[in-house]
Amino acid sequence: MKTDNSAKLRSDRVWLTAEMCSIDDFAALTQRATHLADYPFASEVQKNVLIYDGASVRAAAADPDKRKVLLAEWVEAMTDGPGVVVFRGAFENVAPIEAATEAFNATIAEERAAGAGGGDHFAKPGANDRIWNALEKLCLRDPVTFAAYYGNDIVALISEAWLGPAYQVTSQVNNVRPGGASQSAHRDYHLGFQTASVIERYPVHVHRISPVLTLQGAVAHCDMPVESGPTLYLPYSQTYLPGYLAMNRPEFQAYFAEHHVQLPLEKGDAAFFNPALFHAAGTNRSADIQRMANLLQVSSAYGRAMESVDRTRMSAVLYPALKRMLEEGSLTRDAADNVIASSAEGYSFPTNLDRDPPLGGLAPETQQALFRRALDAKWEPAAFLDALENQARKKLT
Repeated sequence: MKTDNSAKLRSDRVWLTAEMCSIDDFAALTQRATHLADYPFASEVQKNVLIYDGASVRAAAADPDKRKVLLAEWVEAMTDGPGVVVFRGAFENVAPIEAATEAFNATIAEERAAGAGGGDHFAKPGANDRIWNALEKLCLRDPVTFAAYYGNDIVALISEAWLGPAYQVTSQVNNVRPGGASQSAHRDYHLGFQTASVIERYPVHVHRISPVLTLQGAVAHCDMPVESGPTLYLPYSQTYLPGYLAMNRPEFQAYFAEHHVQLPLEKGDAAFFNPALFHAAGTNRSADIQRMANLLQVSSAYGRAMESVDRTRMSAVLYPALKRMLEEGSLTRDAADNVIASSAEGYSFPTNLDRDPPLGGLAPETQQALFRRALDAKWEPAAFLDALENQARKKLT
């Protein structure tokens, strides 16, 4: 009998089920308070959410010792803390935001005319305008604007903090029109996009690992007062282990509806959060605000991103623009490295090791390393394109 009971306890520790979800346990975790003293780089706490000043973050990150401590603070904030951080003035210059907005609006108009685009994971189709794979589309449409936008240091810092080097940026633009209804509360990719019956088949360690493979973010492309419906958050909800199984249960949806928080954003602000945080886009109750956000889904090099992105094509288009911008002084080398990190492939694998052996190291040269080497040596674009295409061919079976 003891043996049977021990086996049952072990099974329950490894295999989570929807019936294990307890709203009382969930409430106990999410009713904690965020204390500013625990996060010395933050400027304030609003509604349990940590607020960081963009200028102060940049100043701290310029010091190598402070930079490491700063990134560690964000990791703890999103792991065991409130699960969400907001950056006021993430873009100190909103000109790249405005230029990208023009490009996004043009893309929306083109896709609407062609009957493409739209749809949403957690809201009714037609309530908004969606641009899928906005990352690649912006790059191909306007590489100079792309470079100015993704040269942003805060996007790079928070991505590296959560995912380490070689992270994979993808983005989807969401423009919620006046009257657009809110999403249902949810967790995000990976497990958040599965049904409960499928989620139950994954062992508990996958429930723990899934959130650390992705970072969710949103860059505000307009001022977003609360009536325009900025994102709803439930701080600390990412700490509830069975949360992927709980998120669609009625009692958890009701709890979220009663206890969520919502913060206004200004153009150029950005919010980043653990994908296991319960959240939802809000209802746009304004009369005339087109609430546009660039939704960043940044993935670990060790996981699978949701969207397919042609990073070879992006690199080919970006290289001449970055080379020219560096030569004319309109982009710093640090910003160029941020652009490369957001666009080119930063991981050596998968590859064809017959064609692409790890000569001189443990892994073949990455696309990012090739990009940086070409910029350092000031290759002509044609030479970089040849090397880029040759590298891509080596990876084929």
